[in-house]
Amino acid sequence: MVINKRYKKIGLIAGIALLAGGAVAFNDDLFQISKNLDVFASVYKEVNINYVDDINSSKLVKTGVDAMLDGLDPYTEFVPESEIEDYKLHYVSTQYGGIGTTIFLRNGKVFISDVFSGFPAQKADIHPGDQIVKINDVDLSGKNNEQVSLLLKGSKGAPIKLLIKRDNTPQPFEKNLIRDEIKQPNVSYFGMVGGNMGYIKLDKFLENSASEVTNALVTLKKNNPNGIILDLRSNGGGILQEAVKIVNLFVQKDVEIVSQKGKIKDKNFTYSTINTPLEPNLPLTVLVNSHSASASEIVAGSLQDLDRAIIIGQRSYGKGLVQQTFNLPYNSLVKITIAKYYVPSGRCIQALDYTHRKDDGSVVKVADSLIHEFKTKNGRSVFDGSGIYPDIFVKQEKFANVTQALVGKLLIFDYATVYRDNHPKIGDTKEFTLSDAEYNDFVKYLADKNYNYTTSSEKLLTSLKTEATKEKQFNDIQAEYDILKSKLLVSKKNDLQQHKAEIKQVLENEIASRYYFERGRYEVNFKYDKELATAIKTMQDKVQLASILKGEGNYKVIGKPVLAMAGKKETDKDPDDEQ
Repeated sequence: MVINKRYKKIGLIAGIALLAGGAVAFNDDLFQISKNLDVFASVYKEVNINYVDDINSSKLVKTGVDAMLDGLDPYTEFVPESEIEDYKLHYVSTQYGGIGTTIFLRNGKVFISDVFSGFPAQKADIHPGDQIVKINDVDLSGKNNEQVSLLLKGSKGAPIKLLIKRDNTPQPFEKNLIRDEIKQPNVSYFGMVGGNMGYIKLDKFLENSASEVTNALVTLKKNNPNGIILDLRSNGGGILQEAVKIVNLFVQKDVEIVSQKGKIKDKNFTYSTINTPLEPNLPLTVLVNSHSASASEIVAGSLQDLDRAIIIGQRSYGKGLVQQTFNLPYNSLVKITIAKYYVPSGRCIQALDYTHRKDDGSVVKVADSLIHEFKTKNGRSVFDGSGIYPDIFVKQEKFANVTQALVGKLLIFDYATVYRDNHPKIGDTKEFTLSDAEYNDFVKYLADKNYNYTTSSEKLLTSLKTEATKEKQFNDIQAEYDILKSKLLVSKKNDLQQHKAEIKQVLENEIASRYYFERGRYEVNFKYDKELATAIKTMQDKVQLASILKGEGNYKVIGKPVLAMAGKKETDKDPDDEQ
């Protein structure tokens, strides 16, 4: 009888387990969580007590948490109390108290790199290129960027004293400023461009970005534009709801824009337009590149899926994930990926598969075999799993090695400072161009400057020598090698003239910023901007515009589109992987 009762008890437990299998699994889950937390706490305790040297307990715990999250995706992260303010500045708000500059370190010294119009530094006539020697009598020697930034920032209305050194001024001088609320706009520029087109540059999707785009659009509409160009290049995204509001400016009410889906049903949402659009009819183009991500891709992807806009540029980054922040004890928080988002056609454009990593932990792209075709409102082919493919692909040219060297060695920056000292003003930035004589002055300026660089041809020649030496054949080709090396050196000396056009572009950009700040950078660069020129040309050609929106300019090869531009087919190339 005892035995029978024992078996009956076991059977009863088994029956309960079968009826409530989920509960048993849940309890097992709780046990594993409790067990692992106990192990973690015990390891921390023993290390803290017994480790031979003193340890920083906060740093140790953060390292452990970071390592735990590292196996997920780069967007799931822990933010300790010490980093909360920086997190809010980068991901939530664009406001802080300061003087309105950016800085950089050079040979242990602190220099102003940019000054923002309308803020204390600009009003106090502080220039890019100025060296900050002291802040409130604190010497900046040996301090890093973060330390200097903390000294510059402070509450609105608080005084700050700077000791400044300027190249064309014999002695350092003091500037007494009052810190102001520095609010970096989401829309860094808007105005009219060629073809009477309205242009809006949106840098991020933080607080009030939709309001800023709305205000820009209202202002542009007063000029009766022939079309609107929304520039989302290098916009890394931000707040999803702001993206929906921006799409609503161009799309009718009650249209689904994006949905997010994850494992928790309560966090699954569909976002639709709720207002009457401000501009539902004007031709619209959106500019993207390989650094356009997240909310930028929601805007570009939904406008493409709804056949409301032409997308121009390069394939976007491919971030189809949604994050939510959760408050933790002691004023810390954790940001967790909770869902994937889907644009109106039903596609998710996430390009990297963080769930199925390689054995070494590296992340791979979504396989071509797993990329699916979807249809836009008008039946055009679009694809998931790899970012937003533009309707018109514009190849992005890389600057030559000589140009990169001049920028990297800060010689472009330094010459802009010299130019500003010798030219009190310049004309309209949209018309500003360096003359040949001025460019030759720049070449003369470089005569005693070091900007060594290695060309691709030189790298190949060095590689040839290395391989030939290994195979004991170099002696046979040394004469030809020396001749070729000599010719390459002669050719390299001509780089300043051979790449004159792009060097002038970068020079003009930096010089214009010294007079008209960020606005100057945009306006002087308009004449060089291929994507902008393509957008203007496309919207002027009503036949081409209609053809693309009908799908006649969009082709498919091996599961991916080949995009037509100016009568030629150009295969979109993947940008460098970013993780």
